[in-house]
Amino acid sequence: MIADPTIRVQASDFDPAAEEALLTKGRRDVGAVVSFTGLCRDEDGSLHALELEHYPGMAEEEIGRVAREALSRWPLVGLTVIHRHGLIRPGERIVLVVAAARHRGEAFAAAEFLMDYLKTRAPFWKKERRADGLAGGWVEAKDADDAAAARWETRER
Repeated sequence: MIADPTIRVQASDFDPAAEEALLTKGRRDVGAVVSFTGLCRDEDGSLHALELEHYPGMAEEEIGRVAREALSRWPLVGLTVIHRHGLIRPGERIVLVVAAARHRGEAFAAAEFLMDYLKTRAPFWKKERRADGLAGGWVEAKDADDAAAARWETRER
């Protein structure tokens, strides 16, 4: 197990390739890297942007707690989680998870576990800003996202 995951909550964009390179630099024990980059999408053309709010400090601590849980479940050799806040427009990056392990199975599982958590339970609040200027609503987790996250609660640790 690595000592600490890299956790960042930031307003600025990030470079997934640079983050992967930083995580694996000089490592000869990495056999697999799985990365997931989540983008802001606008499925029907009505979204101007998402506004993501969080409690500074609390969000980092909670993401760190779940990242350390991932490290206790799978033998990872590196882990990075970056989540943006602020105004994010369609097509822009919101979240990055990079899991490095000796084997692909552990890296895939850890990345999926973290994304399921981030989609449903991370302390971020998303409000839609509509392109037509009308008030947008708060975005709720979808039932499918909740079901995906719930499966980890029953899996052996």
